[in-house]
Parts: sequence; structure tokens; C-alpha cells
Amino acid sequence: MIIEVNGIKIGGGNPIVLIAGPCVIESREIVMTTALRIKEITSELNIPFIFKSSFKKANRTSDDSFIGIGDKDALMILDEVKKTYEVPIITDIHTVADAILAAQYVDILQIPAFLCRQTELLRAAALTGKVVNIKKGQFLAPGDMKFAAGKILAAGNKKVLLTERGSSFGYHNLVVDMRGLVIMKDLGYPVVMDATHSVQIPSADGITGGQANFIKPIAQAATAVGIDALFLEVHPNPKKAMSDAASQLPLDELKDLLIMVKRIDEVVKSVRL
Repeated sequence: MIIEVNGIKIGGGNPIVLIAGPCVIESREIVMTTALRIKEITSELNIPFIFKSSFKKANRTSDDSFIGIGDKDALMILDEVKKTYEVPIITDIHTVADAILAAQYVDILQIPAFLCRQTELLRAAALTGKVVNIKKGQFLAPGDMKFAAGKILAAGNKKVLLTERGSSFGYHNLVVDMRGLVIMKDLGYPVVMDATHSVQIPSADGITGGQANFIKPIAQAATAVGIDALFLEVHPNPKKAMSDAASQLPLDELKDLLIMVKRIDEVVKSVRL
């Protein structure tokens, strides 16, 4: 299956697509400067680019964690990125109301991993007519994603992406089972690898930690498996990020990683063709 978003083709043996941006919209300045730099890099490397940032974070560990700057303000910034840099936009939604609101501004609605079984949310996202990216729950077998995707199809929308983001391994740990990428691809949908959330150390002492040193090997390994898109949360200064500080890729490390990913992707897909 090939999903097309504003001229970008995802799946079907097409070149790997990058989905990237800061975890959450912290300020207009950070978002615009990050989007510009990613656009420059992907244009130079000829990699299709979809900008990602959450307009709000509704599933934080602690009550005093940063949630966002305000729904409408954040969505207006995403709209500015879309128009200024001519890139498609993806953002998370958490409620039916979110789906209706965000669909007015973005091109892809993303279902967070914790909510991948929420029927009303999936149906609401599907009914907007937008592409729906479903993140596999940390608790879910990859083959069971057929049921989540089936809810989108049942609502009359065939534009589905499936994303791997690690599986729970005991407490406060995630592992990536590369078999899951193959299993989900065999379901018939384009598959995305989220290489940044996959390195998280969930909810340790009220703050989500991470092992960012594993982002690059996971991204490279998943590309070798044959993913259709790579998802990376990227920040100019991750240590000062207001969300997922321990698991975002520094912006200045993005280009080198993408050079390697592009080479791997070209080899894998040329052999398969």
C-alpha cells in the first residue's frame, strides 16, 4: 500500500520518508528554526520530509509536567511551518475534540501508543479524512495492530500508517523487536520506525528518561529491515527541552544520521526491486 501526503509517497518501495521535529511546541522560535534546518538538510539529501510536533502533551507522567502553550496558538505555529516551508504536518491527538480541531491545520493525525485501542478516537480520526498514523502500544503484539487499523478502515478511511516505538520489557524499560516491523508490514500498511521514543526509560521517578545513544543504531537497523518512514524527535538543545529531554536527537547530529540511513535505504530497496 502507498499512502500519499501532499505529493510525498510513503510505502510501496518508495524512498524512506523522514518524520521529524521537536517533541512538543515550546515556542515559535524553536519550532521555526528547527523546521528550517531539517528542511535544509532533507532538501540537500533529497529525503522527503514531514514535520512533527505535538500541539499539546496530554499524557505526561507528572501533574506539573509541561503540557503546551495553548491549543490554538500551537496549531497556528504548525500552520505557519506548513505554509512557510511547504511541508506536510503531523501532530498527536488525544480526544475526539482534538481530532476535529487538529484536522483543520495538519495533514496527518497521530494516535499515541497508549491510546491505540481507543475506538472512539480512532473513528474520529478516520472520519476527518486525514491520514492516520497509529503508534503501536508498548503493551501490544505487532500482529494485533490489524484491529486498530481495521477500525480506521471500517470508518471509510484507508489512509493508515503503523508505527513501532518499542515494547515494554519489565518496568521502566523498552526493547525493539525488529520482527514487529516485518509483521506489521505484512498487514499491508506502510510502517514507520520511531527511533526516539523507543529509547525511553518510561516514568522513572516521575520523569521519562532515555538512552539517546541508541537512537542511531535503532534507526539504522530498522532501515535495513525495510521501513517506509523514520520518525525522530529532534531538538536544538535536548537537555533544555520541555518534554522528552533524554530521548530527543540533537539537531546537529541529524545530517550524519540521515546520510547513513539514506545509503542503507537505497541498498535495501534496490535489492528488493
